[in-house]
Amino acid sequence: MNILQINGSARSEGANSTRVANGIVARLLAAGPQARVVLRDLARDPAPIIDEAALGALFSPVEQRTPEQAARVAASDALIAEVQAADVIVLGVPMYNFGIPSQLKNWIDAIARAGVTFRYTENGPEGLLKGKKVFVAFARGGRYRGTPADTQTPYLQTVLGFVGLTDVRFVYAEGLNMGEEAAQQGFAQAEADMDAVLG
Repeated sequence: MNILQINGSARSEGANSTRVANGIVARLLAAGPQARVVLRDLARDPAPIIDEAALGALFSPVEQRTPEQAARVAASDALIAEVQAADVIVLGVPMYNFGIPSQLKNWIDAIARAGVTFRYTENGPEGLLKGKKVFVAFARGGRYRGTPADTQTPYLQTVLGFVGLTDVRFVYAEGLNMGEEAAQQGFAQAEADMDAVLG
């Protein structure tokens, strides 16, 4: 089994979302000690942003790309290859201003590529990253699960499903900035969620 862990926090050390993601990976390894883990820390090794230069590179024919454009496309190709090689993907996702971090959005933009990870058909879009499991490790300062303020869960369900990642399970650590007792309860709930989604 190949596990791809994506740490989406802007912090490379001490991020609560990374703590929860690490807990999921530890359980996966306990169940399958021979699994291989690839870790991508988007704080230390960010995905390239989609800007005008990136669009010029991605939409230029291969034979017409400049060396700089070829390097830009290769950076996204490497991220896509990591996802394609993974059997299980674990995403560490903090909540920033009710959304996902820009680091994680850049990663999503890099791996969502027409003709590679999804395609348009006469029946609509079809995701091409099929047969994989995704575990999303949320860490939030407040409590938003199941409320209209939780924009992250539906967004990730939609965008991951768009590229074919439809087996998505969520783990929530919430209330982490609401005092020590609330934080302890939040991490305990995350452990309970892991029991539920990992068996």
